[in-house]
Amino acid sequence: MFKYNMRGENIEVTEAIRNYAIKRLSKLEKYFTDSPDVTAHVNFKVYADKQAKVEVTIPFSFLVLRAEETSPDLYASIDFVEDKLERQVRKYKTRINRKAREKQVDLTVPLVDDEEVAQREGDGISIVRKKRIALKPMDSEEAVLQMNMLGHDFFIYEDAETGGISIVYRRKDKKYGLIETDDLEN
Repeated sequence: MFKYNMRGENIEVTEAIRNYAIKRLSKLEKYFTDSPDVTAHVNFKVYADKQAKVEVTIPFSFLVLRAEETSPDLYASIDFVEDKLERQVRKYKTRINRKAREKQVDLTVPLVDDEEVAQREGDGISIVRKKRIALKPMDSEEAVLQMNMLGHDFFIYEDAETGGISIVYRRKDKKYGLIETDDLEN
């Protein structure tokens, strides 16, 4: 059961508003089996142009759900925010389930010989998958587009300008990084 912390800016949070928000947001609880210490922070704002804004933040130890919506009707804003949060939860659950399935497949079908894995495990390192790729010449912008199309967090390519091998990657702040390699000659 969630706990609710509700605040109003330029509006008094009446019992009717509070009950409606709790009724809508409590629908999210069915997705979480263990949420005893979770506090949903709900902010209501009303602007001079009669627009009503609802902001909801629900911090879990493994995920932060956050959504906001502005509309002329406060109750409609609550509905829209709940819909957004539910989509976020479903997307997160789908991603977790997909990763669990992929890990299970990777562990049961290694691409290297079992004997080779056993030899490597003695060192504390276990390579369970091996992949070869053909590097295509392109610029960093095209590499980022390819990475996003594939849904990966990094992409290795041959830099069309320098001829060297480069890597683009997605950072935690959702921006991109570029690693360029140097050609070491002895």
